[in-house]
Amino acid sequence: MWTAPGGIDRARMRSLLLISDKGRPSVDQISRIGMDTSKHVFQLHGVDVAEAPVLRKKLRRKDMVAFFAKLPPTVIAIEACGSSHHCARLLQSFGHSVKLIPPQLVKPYVKRNKNDAADAEALCEAMSRPTMRFVPVKTAEQQAALMLVGVRDRMIRNRTQLSNAVRGHAAEFGLTAAKGMAHLVPLLERIQADESLPALARELFAVQAEEFAQLQARIGEIDARLTTWHKADECSQRLDRIPGVGPIGAVLLRMKTPEPELFQSGRQFAAWIGLTPKDHSTAGKLRLGVITRAGDEGLRSVLVAGATAVIQQAQRGGKASPWLAGLLRRKSPKLAAVALANKTARIAWKMMMTGETYIAKSVPAAVAGTV
Repeated sequence: MWTAPGGIDRARMRSLLLISDKGRPSVDQISRIGMDTSKHVFQLHGVDVAEAPVLRKKLRRKDMVAFFAKLPPTVIAIEACGSSHHCARLLQSFGHSVKLIPPQLVKPYVKRNKNDAADAEALCEAMSRPTMRFVPVKTAEQQAALMLVGVRDRMIRNRTQLSNAVRGHAAEFGLTAAKGMAHLVPLLERIQADESLPALARELFAVQAEEFAQLQARIGEIDARLTTWHKADECSQRLDRIPGVGPIGAVLLRMKTPEPELFQSGRQFAAWIGLTPKDHSTAGKLRLGVITRAGDEGLRSVLVAGATAVIQQAQRGGKASPWLAGLLRRKSPKLAAVALANKTARIAWKMMMTGETYIAKSVPAAVAGTV
């Protein structure tokens, strides 16, 4: 098949980028840009007001910064991830409007194969949908506060791992202790006082005891920082009054939900945390499954753990609301804990929206004795 001289090169150029006489993109035609990010390579896909592609370009990081610094203000879509907030703040400093989209909402717009160009095009298409949900751009201070929570979670996991290792090694020598972190230090003291153990074993247990003490001290320092933050935030103190939330839960709710007005209702907020059932309904038949477990796992686990503590206290003392007492008669405690966590999330959203204070209602004696 005959091809005109230079025809292939010109076709490739048109498919990559519409250029002006100076070799720069026709910026007046760009309506919005979808950008697929990575560590070093950034894929751009831009369209004009007629939805026709006018920009397809792959840039290195330094070239991407220079490109957007010279580009007139436009709307840019990026997949929400750990580094996307810094990139969004950088682009906003150039005067651009940045929209962060959750990856699971972008995937349906990928037409076929998974590659950088297809992802950038899907981002550009997804941001144009009128019902699309976006992630608010976090400030550097908000990310630092969330980093404090993340470091605390990691240290608690390390402490649990170390505790299990110590208990396992001690059991090999016939030494055991009751459940709970409070019983680990007495176990280590018994080990050091037991001269029947080999010297090498006691030396290794001493190393683990020192590591455990260091972790306890560091966790205490982080908890003190979180407590200071909690006391300085009026909304966090109000959320602390909800049964089962506590200071840590209140801090997490405030840090991870800086803009509660983005949710239309308390149910939508609970669904964002992952406390609502999966919906598999069809043909007019309602089919609900297990909870979705979407959203933030740390926030969901704190709410469920707090709800479990409320239920255990109600079972021991017999003090529960009529709603919770009736739920425990119909469902198991674990299912009731998830339902109570869902209700707690809705209450928290309402309080963050209205500024109201939680007021506990008195439980009738007849109802309290039925739990």
